[in-house]
Amino acid sequence: MAKLSKIAQAKRKPKFSVRAYNRCPLCGRPRAFLRKFNMCRICFRHRALRGEITGVTKSSW
Repeated sequence: MAKLSKIAQAKRKPKFSVRAYNRCPLCGRPRAFLRKFNMCRICFRHRALRGEITGVTKSSW
């Protein structure tokens, strides 16, 4: 789990725009962020398997 100070720091507008980065609003994870769904891959997988995200199905080939 991310430190609360890092989560709060990411929410603030940085002095320079290039310093901004995405962080999962559910768990605070900074890496593996999916912009389309606005969450990290782990939270995305949990929600998709529970059926909370419409239009997403488990792939099989």
